Amino acid sequence: MFKKILIANRGEIALRVIRTCKEMGIKTVAVYSTADAESLHVRFADEAVCIGPAPSNLSYLKISNIIAAAEITNADAIHPGYGFLSENAKFSKICDEHDIKFIGASPEMISKMGDKATAKATMRAAGVPCVPGSEGILKDYKECLKLAKEIGFPVMLKATAGGGGKGMRAVWKEEDLEPAWESARKEAEASFGNDGMYMEKLIEEPRHIEIQVVGDSSGKACHLSERDCSVQRRHQKLTEETPSPFMTDTLREKMGEAAVKAAEFIKYEGAGTVEFLVDKHRNFYFMEMNTRIQVEHPITEQVIDYDLIREQILVAAGVPISGKNYFPQLHSIECRINAEDPYHNFRPSPGKITNLHAPGGHGVRIDTHVYSGYIIPPNYDSMIAKLITTAQTREEAINKMKRALDEFVIEGIKTTIPFHRQLMDHPDYIEGNYTTKFMEDFKMKPMEE
Repeated sequence: MFKKILIANRGEIALRVIRTCKEMGIKTVAVYSTADAESLHVRFADEAVCIGPAPSNLSYLKISNIIAAAEITNADAIHPGYGFLSENAKFSKICDEHDIKFIGASPEMISKMGDKATAKATMRAAGVPCVPGSEGILKDYKECLKLAKEIGFPVMLKATAGGGGKGMRAVWKEEDLEPAWESARKEAEASFGNDGMYMEKLIEEPRHIEIQVVGDSSGKACHLSERDCSVQRRHQKLTEETPSPFMTDTLREKMGEAAVKAAEFIKYEGAGTVEFLVDKHRNFYFMEMNTRIQVEHPITEQVIDYDLIREQILVAAGVPISGKNYFPQLHSIECRINAEDPYHNFRPSPGKITNLHAPGGHGVRIDTHVYSGYIIPPNYDSMIAKLITTAQTREEAINKMKRALDEFVIEGIKTTIPFHRQLMDHPDYIEGNYTTKFMEDFKMKPMEE
């Protein structure tokens, strides 16, 4: 087992990893930028190393600084969390070259699954259902137009190096295809330095449902059932739940089998998710694979009583998995609390938290790195907490979430707490009747005086 793990991340995920390491008797090293000197992950780690100024590219994305921090503290493993360098093949490779275990996917695996077009081709070979579309990157607009006519409108253009909705365009008719092609390529080049595009049939009334998988070094994999991540704004998830209200037992079994087949075909090692789009007829199609822990992993932990970070560490240390598939025994919902103003188009709201009261009670979990007096820097993602409620039924989990949101007080900044409170009262959400398009029609009710 590892003696010391450096966490190459910040915020609540860094704190989350530190907690599990402490429970396993493993020493921890926090890294931080100058903007995060007062963050809780810095306080609770056994050691902490400043790796640069506030901008990510000079700190949390600076591979040389992170490796240097690992070497001077004698860390024998690095946990990358999510975001930042968690799916960076170069970082995984450099860790390996320095005899530091990267707690995540191998460089080859990240490269294979990180490029969406390559991932799709790999999944087709594995026999996993894929959305009809291009076999790989489109050569030019002429090929793009020909394929669009073959598979039929509507279609979705996607950047092969994409993420966060950048370089994506839905096209409903032929005359809109060329302008969409040009603007998507420009955005992809500006965002990722890669203007490669591929195309898929646009799935109507889609649900975004992911299957949590874990694989070990022997090539064996298991699944831990699904999470429904369909409530999104600009392709960023707002709330997630498990089990999905859209699922049937038959569909859950089929999707679980497909996800395990995908993981075992590529001999996946570590925790990851196989992401699917599910249409209104409950046909499911592979979308992508995330070769890292997900933001929403706590809801899976809650419904099957399973520490995913612990499992990641064990697998990285060479411990084989049980091979057992897991199915939810309870219902769990996560609301992402962001430092954003939902009454003004979710604009960012960094600043000082002047007062904080966290909810509690049976079945309430909060993953956060903030506290009263903490200053939220403007340099990073706006998520400041995850509120998770777990109960015997979906109705009970929603009612518990309403109560917890009512108790959650964060003053000094704007947060998405009012949005989530209104969401929990929305009739379509209560009925489980939502798709990835849900937020297009959602309107915040005026603030109460």
